[in-house]
Amino acid sequence: MRLFVALDLPEGVRVALAELIATLAPKSQGARWVRAENLHVTLKFIGHVDRDKLRPIQDALATLHSVEPVRLDFHGIGFFPNEYHPRVVWCGVQASPNLAALAADIDHTLKPLGVEPETRPYTPHLTLARFKTEGGVKDLVDAANAMKSYDFGGTRETKFHLYESLLKPSGAQYNRLASFPIVSNAIT
Repeated sequence: MRLFVALDLPEGVRVALAELIATLAPKSQGARWVRAENLHVTLKFIGHVDRDKLRPIQDALATLHSVEPVRLDFHGIGFFPNEYHPRVVWCGVQASPNLAALAADIDHTLKPLGVEPETRPYTPHLTLARFKTEGGVKDLVDAANAMKSYDFGGTRETKFHLYESLLKPSGAQYNRLASFPIVSNAIT
């Protein structure tokens, strides 16, 4: 099983980003765009695990809580590592401090189960596209730079989710396996 932990997007943000992708996608033949239904904010990429680890992972994640929901605001577009030789197009995410704390808690909680913790600081973002080639990069960068400060909306998330990622020729398919309340007394 290939697993990751993530936050979902509210429908309004998903629609705004789908419109953005529809506008930008024709600008670059070298970009592979994420389907709008697959957009999410990753908290932890777990990777491949044996099926018998699923229950212990779920049990560990169920112990994690924050004192308040996570606030997320989505705005701007950027490129990683840079706009001259991009590998990824992303949407910026500003988050309440408890999001980074939740990501760190997930790392700490899953480490005894053999899941390697991240070595880099957690930086929330939404991956919009990955580049296969640099064809059309300049046109895409020019179009995206005009939207660098665009606001795609915000949300207060009360749950995080465990997903399975199935890689298919048509693209990744994400299946939600479990949901967990962020605030311990939240109703799920």
